[in-house]
Amino acid sequence: MLLPTPEDCGRVVADAVIASVTAAQAGGGPVALGLATGSSPLLAYREMQARHRAGEWTADGVRAFLLDEYVGLPAGHPESYREVIRRECTDELGLEVHGPDGSAADPVQAAVDYEAQLQAAGPVAVQVLGIGGNGHVGFNEPGSSLASRTRVKTLTERTRLDNARFFGDDVEAVPRHVITQGLATIREARHLVLVATGEAKAAAVADAVEGPVSASCPGSVLQLHPHVTVVVDDAAASRLARAEYYRYVLAHKLATQGW
Repeated sequence: MLLPTPEDCGRVVADAVIASVTAAQAGGGPVALGLATGSSPLLAYREMQARHRAGEWTADGVRAFLLDEYVGLPAGHPESYREVIRRECTDELGLEVHGPDGSAADPVQAAVDYEAQLQAAGPVAVQVLGIGGNGHVGFNEPGSSLASRTRVKTLTERTRLDNARFFGDDVEAVPRHVITQGLATIREARHLVLVATGEAKAAAVADAVEGPVSASCPGSVLQLHPHVTVVVDDAAASRLARAEYYRYVLAHKLATQGW
């Protein structure tokens, strides 16, 4: 979906996530909701919170699962992704948060343990995703296996530079290693919702949506999933060759198609 502004994207992503969660709740049992950190999903999380306060949906029975976590930050560090997602989304919604233990003495085993936890929780009902400027989803950097599972990864210098803004612009404070869900793990979610805004994401969006499926652009693996919603603003859509067709499809979408 191509929309004019980041605010429009936030509203539509909230629509998609709430619809998928509500449908999963109707089936009974606990519901796994996959959440991503980063700037792109923030407006969607604020919209979800506002609608929750208004009583438009309930988070009863919902548990949140993180995509990834830095290795080496102590528990409770303000930039650990568990703490970030609590501040930005889950505390207000009253959600229990599960994520890999980046402070574990053995992060390789912590990754194995988190993969097992995800498998035991059952399929994630809906997974929110962002995309990095180099095409990474989660922290699956270019070159990641399309069949990868939750594991330890080494961040590229570009990703560390991109994330330095969260660490007082000190790139040396950004950890070099992370635990991330693998691309195959991510693809097991029933519904993937990717949101990207801004010109800096335009090349990655075009490669992911219209380029070949390749480990060189990990986000391109979404093309292999049967239920993906991609939501971008006009700036992030600026390099899409088929942008006008996507707008035409959205304008003529059947009411019964849903998300």
